[in-house]
Amino acid sequence: MIFWQLFVSYLKIGFFGFGGGYAMLSLIQNEVVVQHAWMTNAEFADIVAVSQITPGPIAINSATYVGYTVGAQAGNAWCGILGAALATFAVCLPSLTLMLLITRFFLRLKQNPIVEGAMKGMRPVVIGMIASAALLLMFPHSKAPDEQNFIDGWSWALFGGVFVASVKKVNPILLICLSAAAGILIYYVF
Repeated sequence: MIFWQLFVSYLKIGFFGFGGGYAMLSLIQNEVVVQHAWMTNAEFADIVAVSQITPGPIAINSATYVGYTVGAQAGNAWCGILGAALATFAVCLPSLTLMLLITRFFLRLKQNPIVEGAMKGMRPVVIGMIASAALLLMFPHSKAPDEQNFIDGWSWALFGGVFVASVKKVNPILLICLSAAAGILIYYVF
């Protein structure tokens, strides 16, 4: 039963996840944390962080990790591998199917006003979904329930510094390393 739920959840995420991985984060969070309670918000934030620093699309990385974790909790490591494979396949299946179907027709239809309108209409939705994902990740998830939605000054300072550095085209690898070091200093030393 858990494997079927995992498959259907990631199939929905793959089907409705227009705009790529970051736009899918709010959908993934809704399925994994809110709907099925497979993970906490804090665990989900950790998955997003790990998915961002590992090679590959964030949706596939998170599907693999969540699938493995949920499967392993349901049984053993082999169940984890099955869960990872199912979730990864499910999140990719809608895109693969859609691309196979659309490829045949898109070149002929891309100048169609209806298709152009649909593409233009999806752009603001994708931006909104990415913003929603960013807001979900901005809230630290402390152990104290009354502090669940508190954003501390250190988080804002780190966000501001990385944002300015990104705009100034600082190397992303350097930013990741410096942010990790700053996070260790801020949250474990101070």
